Amino acid sequence: MTTLFAFIGAIALLVVFHELGHYWVARRCGVRVLRFSVGFGKVIYSKRFAGSDTEWVISAIPLGGYVKMLDEREDEVAPTDLKYAFNSQPVLQRMAIVVAGPLANFLLAIVLYWALFVYGVPGLKPVLGDVRPASPAAIAQLQAGETILSINGEVVPSWQELRWMLLELALRQGEVKIEARSVQGGQLFHLLDISGLEAKDLDGEFLDKLGLSLYRPVILPVIGKVAESSVAQRAGLQEGDRILRVNDTTVQRWLEVVEMVRIHPGQTMRFDIQRGEMVSSISVVPQAVAESGNTVGKIGAAPQVDNAAWQAMFAEVSYGPFEALVRSLRKTWETAIISLKMLGKMVMGEISMKNLSGPITIADYAGQSAEMGVAAYLGFLALISVSLGVLNLLPIPLLDGGHLLYYAAELAKGSPVSEQVWEIGQKIGIALLGMLMAFAMYNDINRLISG
Repeated sequence: MTTLFAFIGAIALLVVFHELGHYWVARRCGVRVLRFSVGFGKVIYSKRFAGSDTEWVISAIPLGGYVKMLDEREDEVAPTDLKYAFNSQPVLQRMAIVVAGPLANFLLAIVLYWALFVYGVPGLKPVLGDVRPASPAAIAQLQAGETILSINGEVVPSWQELRWMLLELALRQGEVKIEARSVQGGQLFHLLDISGLEAKDLDGEFLDKLGLSLYRPVILPVIGKVAESSVAQRAGLQEGDRILRVNDTTVQRWLEVVEMVRIHPGQTMRFDIQRGEMVSSISVVPQAVAESGNTVGKIGAAPQVDNAAWQAMFAEVSYGPFEALVRSLRKTWETAIISLKMLGKMVMGEISMKNLSGPITIADYAGQSAEMGVAAYLGFLALISVSLGVLNLLPIPLLDGGHLLYYAAELAKGSPVSEQVWEIGQKIGIALLGMLMAFAMYNDINRLISG
């Protein structure tokens, strides 16, 4: 239910804001708006206010919306009403009405980012974990425990921002000058070479390719919780048991236990455990579980976690109203540019189309971010709002960008494009959007199946 309500709330807000942009500018230009719809298809609720020409409706398919204006190309218009028709307006006014929708989405993102930056953005401190040997990070002499302070002179407040900044630099193959603080508190400078990153590396966790990882507090191999009716419970493992050895291999971290269990699905393993003053051996047969196309072992036990150590990793960053506005403008711009670059690389085949997400994945992320709190949900809304604005500005017929393309041609040639061109463009637009939706839905379903 959280996912459902979070998704419906997100779609409603983004669609209403987008269509309000079209509506507001249309009204300022003297165009009569006949219908303002949230959703497509059959109307399930409608309302017309006294003295208004606009019918406000909610439709059955909540995956978009539209503003229907008086237009000779769609319905017959009385001669006395021609001055209120969309197609009768000067081309620059028509362009303003069309572009107002995507701009409204960018404005919404700016407002949401501004609220986040004023309220405070929680994040993980940019502290490095183990640096992979012979990686670009190792060659740059970055070491575990260092705290990243700035990249190319720009302050890095969190690990999330570090990843975002490196992604942007990777897309334009920029130089990376890193200022860091050592474990002892000394100031360090590094030059990270990212030229070895290829477009395909951006499909996954590209920081691994660079040899960078986030520091995580060491979790000892001590059981903190045993799930009911699990393999661990049936084997006799209990809360507080310290795992000393697995199959005669000494373990010092919980992750080592997890890795060994995962590669032994359905196979008998011997755990040497310490319970109080006693040391004993217990046989455990991990349950075989399908995960991302592979079969892995699981026993249904969780580690004992030092909450204080994990809480120390978090930091909350906030700014004054003016600085927050500057940062929100820059964040919206950078997000839009990165979205465009990623779309361009998908079209060129440099990045897999698997990165394209549809409504199922968006709904999943909406639910996850809502469960994480207000800040995470607002960040999700801002990101989707920017993506919606960018998508609608693409020069594809049916989208706002396609209409802008027609009007730009009209400006250049001094007369509107022909009806035949409009019809051909509509067919092309339907085909392209249909293909994009099919790819997105396929990716969504594939993610559900593969986990």
